Amino acid sequence: MRFPILLTSVLSAVLLASSPSTAQAPAGGGKVFRYAYRVDPASLDPHALAETFTLSWLGQVYEPLVGRGKNLELVPALATKWEQPEPNVWRFHLRTGVKFADGSPFTADDVVFSLQRVKKDGSDMAYTVASVTEIKKVDDFTVDLVMAKPNPILPVQTTSTYIMSKAWAEKNGATAPASVKAKVENFASNNANGTGPFKIESRQAGVRTILVPNKEWWGEKETNVDQVVFTPIQADTTRVAALLSGEVDMIYPVPQQDAARIDGTGTYQVLKGAELRTMFLNMDQKRDELLNSDVKGKNPFKDRRVRQAIYQAIDVNAIRDRVMGGTSRVAGTMIAPGINGYDAKLDTRIPYDADAAKKLLADAGYPNGFSFGMDCSNDRYVNDERICQAIVGMLARVGLKVTLNAQTRTKFFEKVLARDTSFAMLGWQPLSYDAHSTLQDTMNTPVDKVGTYNVGNYSNHAIDKLTMEIETEIDPAKRSALIAEAMTLDKDDFGHIPVHQAGLAWGVKKGVSVVLRSDDSLELKWVKLD
Repeated sequence: MRFPILLTSVLSAVLLASSPSTAQAPAGGGKVFRYAYRVDPASLDPHALAETFTLSWLGQVYEPLVGRGKNLELVPALATKWEQPEPNVWRFHLRTGVKFADGSPFTADDVVFSLQRVKKDGSDMAYTVASVTEIKKVDDFTVDLVMAKPNPILPVQTTSTYIMSKAWAEKNGATAPASVKAKVENFASNNANGTGPFKIESRQAGVRTILVPNKEWWGEKETNVDQVVFTPIQADTTRVAALLSGEVDMIYPVPQQDAARIDGTGTYQVLKGAELRTMFLNMDQKRDELLNSDVKGKNPFKDRRVRQAIYQAIDVNAIRDRVMGGTSRVAGTMIAPGINGYDAKLDTRIPYDADAAKKLLADAGYPNGFSFGMDCSNDRYVNDERICQAIVGMLARVGLKVTLNAQTRTKFFEKVLARDTSFAMLGWQPLSYDAHSTLQDTMNTPVDKVGTYNVGNYSNHAIDKLTMEIETEIDPAKRSALIAEAMTLDKDDFGHIPVHQAGLAWGVKKGVSVVLRSDDSLELKWVKLD
């Protein structure tokens, strides 16, 4: 495949310092896997940011007690089995003979330390163990997690809660978690020492990271890769060019407009699937006066009619067809098919109707609309800025004057998690693949360690009560009914506005075998090269 001189020059300029081909090959030869994603991990501290890509990338180096298999089923990781000796206690039996990448042994002390660290201020992963009130070492390879009330889903809540070395963290001054949103860093922000199948050989943040197999890893070796070179490439065109020029063996995501071209080469192919992440809109419903608005002395978003007007002013089918190239799935509820608790009866939408939206705004006292700002990332989700631009244009048609602030994901998360926002688009994929996470983390009234990603501060105490009941209900039918009740309350209240689930698309060189999971996580331990 040949490229125009200009494109080749641009690619060379962008990748000159970071080109995977400049990475030193493994000693004695060996197989090298080179891949690119749109961004770099936000931090190497596994407790610094609850972002899917950062956590999935760190999952090559660090491990949880309970893991996920090729079909997202629960599998033993650092715990070989788990049980409930009492209704409010989960007991984890730890794997013996495990070593961290630095050669030090893994024991219960590391689990107790790590989970206590997760619960400290600054951690973005505290919600995964929010129900845990005590972490007890039973013996060197047994740990009890004690809860005030029974929590039947604790194991699935912790599949991205990674275990660190206590000795390593203490030695390097990293006993407290770093925080992306608070701009707090420590040694663990740029260094890693896990028990996972790979370890970091070298790293230039934002440029290139080289990983090599962890020879101390306890698991069965499936990959035949001797070295992995990861390069973050934000620009879609540059990322595609890197694949088609042979600079990398795999890229993701693939822009939908380039999928046919990649498939047509005969050398590369596009693997497609459905994402579990739901994109949704948040509206500030707490402040008495909306930020950066021409409405003074009150907050229009507190009025349900205004929230419904915004909902009906957005043509999600047009976003699917024109922005997403037909690859997204329109969402009528806050969870996707494949998430435990999904109810197809709730996955419906009130039709797009700009005239109805105008009438609702007029009835609410805003016949000429009003102004406000919108926060959006430009490098986190598939077509994120383009989606936000489309929404701004649609809202303008009903008189809502929206100023878009699109920025890199790090700055975006810092801003919205500080609640410095009026209107923002986020995506949420429950790490537990259970509706409870969506309720607890994006819909619950923000307090303590819950509601962290409910950046519009929507508050419905009936939903809060149901969320607590859902966490402790062990009867599947009753639990499903409680989830449906909570989701219905938010839906009827227009507490949040679901948009869609994006399609997954990975571009891979033929002869490279990877496992495409619906959580959009590339697991290096399953990569094989011909």
